[in-house]
Amino acid sequence: MKKLFALAMAMIMALSMVSFAAAEDTTLTIVAWDVNTTGYLTAQKEAYEASHPGVKIEYIDVSSQDYDVKVGAMLAAGDTSDIFMIKTVPGLMNWNDAGYAMSLNDYIAASNYLSGFVGMETNYNYNGEQVALPFRSDFWVLFYNKTLFDNAGVAYPTNDMTWEEYKEKAIAMSGNGVYGAHNHTWLSACVNWAVCDGVNTLIDGEYSDLAYFYQLVQDLEDAGACMPYTEITASGLHYSGAFGNGNIAMLPMGYWYVATLINNIKSGDYNVSDWGIAAVPHKEDVKAGSTFGNLTGAMINKKAKNPDAAWDYISWLCSEEGSKVTAGTGNRPAWVSEGVADVMSSVDGFPQDENSKAALLPSYVAIEIPGDPNASAISSILGEEHSAIMTREISIEEGIEEMNDRVQELLAK
Repeated sequence: MKKLFALAMAMIMALSMVSFAAAEDTTLTIVAWDVNTTGYLTAQKEAYEASHPGVKIEYIDVSSQDYDVKVGAMLAAGDTSDIFMIKTVPGLMNWNDAGYAMSLNDYIAASNYLSGFVGMETNYNYNGEQVALPFRSDFWVLFYNKTLFDNAGVAYPTNDMTWEEYKEKAIAMSGNGVYGAHNHTWLSACVNWAVCDGVNTLIDGEYSDLAYFYQLVQDLEDAGACMPYTEITASGLHYSGAFGNGNIAMLPMGYWYVATLINNIKSGDYNVSDWGIAAVPHKEDVKAGSTFGNLTGAMINKKAKNPDAAWDYISWLCSEEGSKVTAGTGNRPAWVSEGVADVMSSVDGFPQDENSKAALLPSYVAIEIPGDPNASAISSILGEEHSAIMTREISIEEGIEEMNDRVQELLAK
């Protein structure tokens, strides 16, 4: 497999050199948001220009507020910018439906472009057409406080731990002011683990798969192994502060928390000194290392002035080479490989144990909410019923039934 990967990457680099032999003095225009405050955009530009003489990247900064709407208006007006960064899956879906996204199928086939995205690229594939590729993915991992586990004499979480084992470990770690686990108030932090099987989604209108996880959280609350939802909401406690207090043993959360954790430990604002990450737990019938997350990607405008040059950039940005540049800024690339994991784990303050480094290599990453015209309305419905279940105003069974009925009614319109 390593030889096959190396061969494929060599082919990509060779084709890239061929395409750019005829593309010198090219200026690529890339539409993005928060350009001046997003460090990885600067790093990507500098690295690409350094390795591709004669090619210049010019960013067009569009306000992050209502980015999808503003970009849609640009494309509808015939904008000829080469590349548009993808902020949301629904946004890309709308642009593709309107005919603005160029299919990447021919480019991918011609360059034998191999995927290191562990399933994430499928979220940018519509009716067999790959219309964008992801370059960032903040998937979820399990943070844990090594000091608390050492003090309790309990083994650390592993990268192959079931939810039942997680529950047992959380209960074993609880007591004397310590909570074995912390579930933030979001639906995603409590029950979105159901989508990790690659089958269930939050837009399919059938939510019986969430019941297991609601019961798991309520069992932990009843055992005193995690703070009650009502207490967290009433106090306004943020997940970062909760773990930073030093009395939470395990916290399922998005990888983005790594940077916050490292910085606040260095500044002395957190009462945590020794920590690690592991893969999120999984159900018995789900592969270890399966998780979910959100994507940031790039598409080529169908009216791009430089489509071949745009493909060369995207194929570089989303590959291992470009991903190492992104990882070097402290951001989680979408490409999954040991080389990328090496860069991520080399960040000052990242735990140096092999278990934490291995957690950077997920086996599968589902998307939190797939692109769908009803995604926003469905999220609102699920959020309302989630709150009612977690405050125990209604039973889990009643809440699931309400989710099913309300979403199916929406989908039937």
